[in-house]
Amino acid sequence: MPRRKPLLLAVTAVTLLVAGCTSDKPTDTTTAAQSAPASSAPAAETTAAGTGEQSAFFVQADYDAQLAMRAKTAQGPADKPWEQAIDPQMVSTTQYKKDGGYHLCFSNAAVNNPWRQVGWKSMQAEVALHKEITTFTALDAEGKDDKQISDIAELTGKGCDALIVSPNTTATLTPAVKAACGKLPVIIFDRGVETDCPVTMINPIGGYAFGADGAEFLVEKVPAGGKILSLRILPGVDVLETRWSAAKAAFDKSQLKVVGVEFTDGDAAKTKSIVSDYLARHGKLDGVWMDAGATAVAAIEAFEDAGVPVPAMVGEDQQDFLQKWKQNNLTAVAPTYPTYQWRTPVIAALRILKGEEVPKTWKLPQPKITTDNLDTYLQPNMPPLHYALCGCESLPGFPETWGGKK
Repeated sequence: MPRRKPLLLAVTAVTLLVAGCTSDKPTDTTTAAQSAPASSAPAAETTAAGTGEQSAFFVQADYDAQLAMRAKTAQGPADKPWEQAIDPQMVSTTQYKKDGGYHLCFSNAAVNNPWRQVGWKSMQAEVALHKEITTFTALDAEGKDDKQISDIAELTGKGCDALIVSPNTTATLTPAVKAACGKLPVIIFDRGVETDCPVTMINPIGGYAFGADGAEFLVEKVPAGGKILSLRILPGVDVLETRWSAAKAAFDKSQLKVVGVEFTDGDAAKTKSIVSDYLARHGKLDGVWMDAGATAVAAIEAFEDAGVPVPAMVGEDQQDFLQKWKQNNLTAVAPTYPTYQWRTPVIAALRILKGEEVPKTWKLPQPKITTDNLDTYLQPNMPPLHYALCGCESLPGFPETWGGKK
């Protein structure tokens, strides 16, 4: 089909953070070691197993459900994981049915990291596939809660037929989403909100599965008594808090010693400095767990600069990490939070506006990259910060639009 120019806002400048990384304020139950910003000097070791107190975001039932989902087969087209759903409970949308063309609107938290930039390109390409979308209006909140609250209010007054929201933070954006739900069908994806008023909430299995995949790998590969450094981005974002919650649960049941839990702010230089300081302090580290892998290569470089072997590593599906893993034959794993989820809200919005059923909670598959399937996801023709699970290979403009070469 011919591609059209949707109505889009300009993309903001790139900063190297990671998916879903803006914070609500930490709760009182967050430990000092978890809530304090990272610095060049290691924080004091936490007590007990070294993991501190459990996050206030931890919900046992959700944790159990997500870990169980990892073994389940998703329903939907085998070659389109962004259309698949795990254990879907379908809801009627007949009340939203209307004739096209449609004015689809999107309130985006930000495009301030490589994960979000890859996803945003995929969403625009998905929109271009559908001639029934005659107008696509997107507002970028630039990582600011107050701007996104204003953006949502503005979009609900622009004649949008459906509104997609990727919330900047979880709790703070909830009232704005509730207000929008009273005016038009709302689709939430990526990060959650504290209301069930949206027609559907879309994301992969979730943070618990991501965190457990990495921690379980380290428990398997690192001998008892091994020293683990846990690197986090920032507190207060549900998908990041639950990643750490699941990792903490795995470490607490193991015989590994977590020697530090540090926030990196997603900054490569800070990540490298923290790892270097812990190596100087402890002599060696046996494993590095990360709640997001955008700075995994910086962590690896700290070991290389110190002239010591790279230990078992947890990264993500970013190409620079996958390449480093392959070149150096690392002991590594890459949990994922697939960027192909950026295609799903557009598909969901169209189904809703056509009066078709959609899952109330739309859980997408969340693969894990291991040594056995690494070559499947390694894409030498793509840029270092490209995410392998974009689901964009069949979209118009690939690979050039995503920065790749044919």
